[in-house]
Amino acid sequence: MSWLFGYSRPQQPPPEDSPAGGAGSAAPPVNLTSAEKKAMEAYRFDSSALERAAQAARELEKSKHAKDALELSKLQESTRQHEQMAKIKEYEAAIEQSKVEQRRVDYEERRKTLQEETKQHQMRAQYQDQLAKTRYEEQLLQHQKSQEEILRKQEESVAKQEALRRATIEHEMELREKNKLKAIEAEARARAKADRENRDITLEQIRLKAAENRTTILESIQTAGNVIGTGLNALVTDWDKTLAAVGGLSLLALGVYTAKGATSVTARFIEARIGKPELVNETSRFSLLEALKHPILTMSKAVANFRKPSDALAGVVLAPNLEKRLRDIAIATKNTKTNKGFYRNLLMYGPPGTGKTLFSKKLAKHSGMEYAIMTGGDVAPMGKHAVASIHKMFDWANTSRKGVLLFIDEADAFLRKRSSAAISEDLRAALNAFLYRTSDQSSRIMLVLASNTPQQFDSAINDRLDKMIEFGLPGLEERERLIRLYFDKFVLQPASEGKRRLNVEQFDYGALCSKLAERTAGMSGRALSKLGVAWQAAAYASDDGRLTEQMCIEICDDAVQDHRQKMEWLSAEEKTRSMMPYLLDLPPLDRVEDNAQKASISEITETKEEPQNKQSTKKAKETDLEK
Repeated sequence: MSWLFGYSRPQQPPPEDSPAGGAGSAAPPVNLTSAEKKAMEAYRFDSSALERAAQAARELEKSKHAKDALELSKLQESTRQHEQMAKIKEYEAAIEQSKVEQRRVDYEERRKTLQEETKQHQMRAQYQDQLAKTRYEEQLLQHQKSQEEILRKQEESVAKQEALRRATIEHEMELREKNKLKAIEAEARARAKADRENRDITLEQIRLKAAENRTTILESIQTAGNVIGTGLNALVTDWDKTLAAVGGLSLLALGVYTAKGATSVTARFIEARIGKPELVNETSRFSLLEALKHPILTMSKAVANFRKPSDALAGVVLAPNLEKRLRDIAIATKNTKTNKGFYRNLLMYGPPGTGKTLFSKKLAKHSGMEYAIMTGGDVAPMGKHAVASIHKMFDWANTSRKGVLLFIDEADAFLRKRSSAAISEDLRAALNAFLYRTSDQSSRIMLVLASNTPQQFDSAINDRLDKMIEFGLPGLEERERLIRLYFDKFVLQPASEGKRRLNVEQFDYGALCSKLAERTAGMSGRALSKLGVAWQAAAYASDDGRLTEQMCIEICDDAVQDHRQKMEWLSAEEKTRSMMPYLLDLPPLDRVEDNAQKASISEITETKEEPQNKQSTKKAKETDLEK
């Protein structure tokens, strides 16, 4: 229908020869501007368009589709209205959106403004606080300076006053000293003048005093002579008085010597029954003085004495052959005590820490005897008193009813060869006293000597030994048993009690003990016990108190390395005589390497050129040990 109203087709320009008086157009004024011409064109009426519209309407009425065309035009108009309304809604939504965006922008601007204001306030507050601090520090500094100035002035004033006071005192002392000297001088002059004037009187007084003293002494001598002469005359002439005097003097002397001897014997008896000798470091024998000093320890020892072990080797891990020999000795000692026979003296030698002292205590408890432990190194510092101390110790041991097992640790310290130039006269005398007290077999004292170098003993000491037992280093099986024992004692038992800060990671304990036994070749029982203590200390030092398998292995490797270093420090004589037979064929250490590059223990390597030399050296040292 757009063509109906004439805006779909281009408008035809009016013909140039149109009549001037036509109704459809008029000639425009000649002198108008372009804007005015455009305005005039907008208000011009096109009559041809109206004629075409009328013509189209007549044709449409004649057509059979006129009604449909009208409905179509209405529908198009309605559609355009709807589109216009949708555009209006979109415009309104856009307006609302722009308002919302404007509000958001305003809110954001307001928030930024508030933040900036807050920041400015904070900066202002900080600045004011800084100014206040600076002002306060300046005030403190000024106050401090003023105080220091005041103190300085006061000190100067006090120093001046002290100087004046000191000068005054010195002047007074000087004047006093001068006056004193003058007074002494005047007094001396007066005394000298008086002495000169009274010289004759003084000499006469001296003569009279000398005459009186001489007369008194002579009279005393004469009186004493008369008394002594009269007494001697009476003793010579009267035999009853002579006998009474001699008897009284004799009884007096006898009483003095008897009291002195009785006091000495009583003191020894009391010392033997109440105290313990100075040389004895540890004993299971009851002592009244020790009980008064340590009552709890004495009670615990008394309770332990009632619990006699059924086996003398309970808790002692040794080689099977050595256990058999020691068990036979324990049975023989117990039966000897029961039958009141004579005890056999023992020598236990070997590396330190192999159980010699422990077996001696177990042997004494198993046989029902009392034990006393002394150290050979305690004899030399006593000097000339060592002989008396040795006699006191044996006298004290002889008073025991149960019998005493006297264990002397490091006996070679004072029982060495008398032909040696290193032994002193005091040690030689102590050795002779010891030989005197051990010359015969005893039914009260069992002598047990322990030494790492038995070849240094005097030949007389060797003659008094009835049995020699070698305590060697533990083998593989013994080390595994010892490691299991100490792992259970120092780790598993405290962890199972739950009272201590100690717990153990779950792993195969038996396999670990076997593995560590292979690593610890050459270590003694004491060194293995220290290994158990080291495990416990490592668990206590950890953050959670947990002991892991890797910690056990690392601690063991460190202990083995330390042990090897100690063996390297031994002197050539010690390696040859005492320790070297036990250090042969030690296995090398396993090298522990991981991503963390842990410290590893270097292996002991041997060159290919040394097998024959090693075998010959080993045989020579075994021969030396047998000698």
